[in-house]
Amino acid sequence: MSLGSFIKKQFIDVLQWNEETEGVLAWRFPMQDFEIQNGAILNVRESQVAVFVNEGKIADVFGPGTHKLTTQTLPLLTNLKNWDKLFDSPFKSDVYYFSTRVQTGRKWGTPQPITIRDKDFDMIRVRAFGMYSYRIADARTFFTEISGTREIYTRDEVEDQLRGILMSSMASSLGGANVPFLDMAANQALMAQEVKDGLAQAFARYGVGLDEFNVASISLPEELQAALDERISAGMKGGLGADKMSGYTKFQVANAIPLAAQNEGGMAGIGAGLGAGLSIGQVMAQSMGGALQQQAPAPVAPPAPAEEPIEARLEKLKGLLDKGLISPADYDGAKAELLKKLIG
Repeated sequence: MSLGSFIKKQFIDVLQWNEETEGVLAWRFPMQDFEIQNGAILNVRESQVAVFVNEGKIADVFGPGTHKLTTQTLPLLTNLKNWDKLFDSPFKSDVYYFSTRVQTGRKWGTPQPITIRDKDFDMIRVRAFGMYSYRIADARTFFTEISGTREIYTRDEVEDQLRGILMSSMASSLGGANVPFLDMAANQALMAQEVKDGLAQAFARYGVGLDEFNVASISLPEELQAALDERISAGMKGGLGADKMSGYTKFQVANAIPLAAQNEGGMAGIGAGLGAGLSIGQVMAQSMGGALQQQAPAPVAPPAPAEEPIEARLEKLKGLLDKGLISPADYDGAKAELLKKLIG
């Protein structure tokens, strides 16, 4: 091999990255024993940034375009390497390429429920899931804080780091939002925006730009969701206001009937079960009523007038119909309401 061929083989004329492997965010140009020739061409595509690192320190950063590497295009590196001596002082700096494309469709979720204080349900644990997208916004910071001098740094590796940041920001945002769970689940877009603001600042510390962030769902663990469903169902079947406890007790007793029928003793045990259920409900209602009376004295209400018997009201209603003072439709509607009260 001639001396000219040896020199030509040992020096790199063109540097570029074709991004042949999906999911790679940072890639070091394979230098081995080769050296970059003075006047070599550096190709940087629109979705890339190239960083020159000399002895562990960033010397120059190149954006998209075609760059001819000379003492004019590498002013910082020229101070480190005496290029005026040409090949007597070889150019051995490492070149790292970074992909600045937006990484879309990345999923996130809370592996463990996050415990927060809720004004409706006291302390609850919630789960959240959604999607986000990001990109390398500052290659210099990304190299210094995350990727370092590794030959390849992948999307999976950086997302392991980002996932911890995301969970920490999510917990802080949910815990400090003071938004009831029911409102939180109904306003996922507002919750996503609140989390995104804090998350963008946390990502920026590592040279990562948060592009999009959304919350697809906020839910309770299965056991808490079951308890919430039962409470909602009891509220639908029971009364309102002071009658909520009565409604909940009735609901529990109604649910106990089919279970009692399946137990030993069959329907014979229902009476005892109903008695126990009603007794417990009465004790709970009395306890809650006593606690409320201790907190604030109940206002003294004037005695309510004795309600007229339903039978008498039906007779008066029929008299109004016979005299033509009300229509048959009005009579039928009022009669139905009174009979409903009478029958229960």
